[in-house]
Amino acid sequence: MFFSIIIPLYNRPQEIDELLETLTRQTYTQFEVLVIEDGSVNDAKDIVASYANRLDVKYFFKPNEGQGFSRNFGFERAKGDYFVIFDSDCLIPADYLEIVKDYLFEHQLDAYGGPDAAHDTFTPVQKAISYAMTSPFTTGGIRGNKQHIGQFHPRSFNMGVSREVWEKVGGFILTRLGEDIEYSIRIHESGFKIGLIPAAKVFHKRRTSFKQFYKQLHFFGRARINIYKHFPAELKLVHFFPAFFVVGLGITLLCNFIYWPLAWVCNFFLLLFFVLIFFHAWQVNKSIKIAFLSVVASFIQLTAYGLGFIQDFFKRIIFKQS
Repeated sequence: MFFSIIIPLYNRPQEIDELLETLTRQTYTQFEVLVIEDGSVNDAKDIVASYANRLDVKYFFKPNEGQGFSRNFGFERAKGDYFVIFDSDCLIPADYLEIVKDYLFEHQLDAYGGPDAAHDTFTPVQKAISYAMTSPFTTGGIRGNKQHIGQFHPRSFNMGVSREVWEKVGGFILTRLGEDIEYSIRIHESGFKIGLIPAAKVFHKRRTSFKQFYKQLHFFGRARINIYKHFPAELKLVHFFPAFFVVGLGITLLCNFIYWPLAWVCNFFLLLFFVLIFFHAWQVNKSIKIAFLSVVASFIQLTAYGLGFIQDFFKRIIFKQS
């Protein structure tokens, strides 16, 4: 099997340098790499060129259109039997392609997704953000998990599709706001087999500050409503949980000001929730500092996603705005 690894890039030369370095260590070497520079001001042309003697790598520069259409640009030029999509802020374990190749031959998947994890070199904030995005106490816990709810939707930080999928289904029709979920739904509806490869993890750096993380998760909340506009049946009860958390948080704050008898009940359950997160994160990361930061990251994850979800729920569903 020959893989084409497709990486959209926008103003992140340092990230692509680190990602390409990890690809030079792959134990399975039948692959090419296509880096699609999406109209960046701070481009990575020279960095990519420095890997020409260690990787079968090609660099393309195009006008800015967003990550979805940049991946399509790569699909059109890829030579592989299977297209593998990474985000530029990922680090890839050395046995990743070996694991994927063996799993695909055994299970015959037309498209797949894999989980993400924190690398030992990540900062405490990055590890806390990774915890929030994979924790069973947040909606992140249903992503890249064997016990996912409903149909599995690969996410574009770690996703693969066969050439046959590309030729019959096409590529992304959205360039952002849930483009990977929309794409996987169309793949499934076309009769192709999609699955999770549990061992095919990547180390996903995500955002380096809580401010950036908030903006990203607010965007994710809005993206869920965008998916609903295309596929109404894909809006599940679980997707409302962060919005319920935001409403509950608002009620708790209000009760603390105007109705103390109910406030202590709300405060108790809120405190219990965060205590559970703290001790679980401590167990996972073996660090009190990261456990504390994980509480902050989980709070941000739920509130940012919930507020983005509520914003576009009222704007696009209640008030019918485009």
